[in-house]
Amino acid sequence: MSRPASDTEEWVRLAHLTGKTDGNTRAAAPVQLAASPDRTSQPNRMKPNLQTHPAPRPRSATRPFLAFRRLAGSTALLAGTGLLSLPVFAQETVRVDKLEKENLELRQRLEALENMAQKEGLVPSGQKPKFVGALSEITLSGFVQASYFYNTQDPLDNSSDGYLWNTTHNSFSLNKFKMTLASKPAERSGETWDSGFRVSMMWGEDAAVLNTGGERQGLEALREAYIDVNVPIGDGLIIKAGQLISLLNFESGDGGAANPNFSQGFQWFFTGNGPGAGVQADYQVTDWMNMKARVQNGIYAGAVDNNDAKAFLGSIGLTPTDKAWVNLIGFVSEESPTLNVAGGSILAGHKFGSKFNTGLELDYFNFEAANGDDSVLWSAGAWLWYDFTSKVGAALRAEYLDDGDGAGLKGIGLPGRPNSAILSSDADGAITSIALTLNLRPTPSIKIQPELRYDHTSYAGGFDGEEDRFTIGAGITYSF
Repeated sequence: MSRPASDTEEWVRLAHLTGKTDGNTRAAAPVQLAASPDRTSQPNRMKPNLQTHPAPRPRSATRPFLAFRRLAGSTALLAGTGLLSLPVFAQETVRVDKLEKENLELRQRLEALENMAQKEGLVPSGQKPKFVGALSEITLSGFVQASYFYNTQDPLDNSSDGYLWNTTHNSFSLNKFKMTLASKPAERSGETWDSGFRVSMMWGEDAAVLNTGGERQGLEALREAYIDVNVPIGDGLIIKAGQLISLLNFESGDGGAANPNFSQGFQWFFTGNGPGAGVQADYQVTDWMNMKARVQNGIYAGAVDNNDAKAFLGSIGLTPTDKAWVNLIGFVSEESPTLNVAGGSILAGHKFGSKFNTGLELDYFNFEAANGDDSVLWSAGAWLWYDFTSKVGAALRAEYLDDGDGAGLKGIGLPGRPNSAILSSDADGAITSIALTLNLRPTPSIKIQPELRYDHTSYAGGFDGEEDRFTIGAGITYSF
């Protein structure tokens, strides 16, 4: 039966393998190894031939010596590791202290902002504001728009009568700079309340026509500003209150930034209306029917009412298919003690395939004077536009306005545009206009619109002493 190796044998084995002995003995000579006859099943296990070595030290002296060596080696290793890590530990300590100090300073600044917001009444006392959360839910968008157009009539006063955009003939123009701040729209729901807001400011040569009455609110550049709230009634009733964009008109007041043509059609101004302060209720009756009802400060009053009466407008929106829509609009208003106005509009659009679009606008306005005389102005307009590629398209607009009683077109100047009214000795007349526009989109943000426009009026000398004119030029819009 084989016996286990003694402590002396283990000491000799270690001395041979490491080449070290205690302080009184040199490195051991090579040890002759012999295979153990007791372990033939483990040929790699060898033991020293003790007969070639001096007698081992007594057992009682050897075991403490080995324990001491092992303890000393471990202690030295741990000490070396600790010494090497001291500089790193010191650096980490300084870094943590610095971060804690910065965190404390940030907390103190945030508390100061919270206290100031509560003091100014921006948030209720005891309620912490959500500065970061609020900013993340607000979007900033808008566009910058410039152009150059030339009127072939070459008017002496450099102002084209009845022409909405480009206040000065043969001049480069900064038409619009629009900036919009908005939250997410109030989500329609029959179960929960929700709210949002939208504010748009407009600057540039066209702003005077677009920002009706804003200066009377202390916001001359204001285009629109409203709060919308979802009231959980039925499937959700959306209420908007503030300065609202008109329900009338196929075209947007943003011009070429939103429309297929760069210049604005006559219908947008003469058979439309600017923004007005009021309140509107919006309800989705079915998937294909929407209804709106609005009360505001007159059709033309704008931001501030000029009498005790109000304007009432209603709209029924129909979407029979995913490519067709129709809006039926009616309105009535006592504009002043001497004038009432009532009428309606039909707006419609249809998309054929993915590239061809059409639009339609029909308007009827009845002006009733205090003496009972009525004047009727009606108009019709059509739009066709086609996208040849994602970067190249073309648009055609045609419109006709009939002023049978001479009260809806003649003598009406454009806001902020001296000498812009259509003047004539005729009692009544009409306007016809055709505009052909090329739409180029070299990048998603850029829209370039070269345009040729022809205007004709039956009013004698209505356009700067003539009845016909061509306007040619181009506009460019950068949207963000």
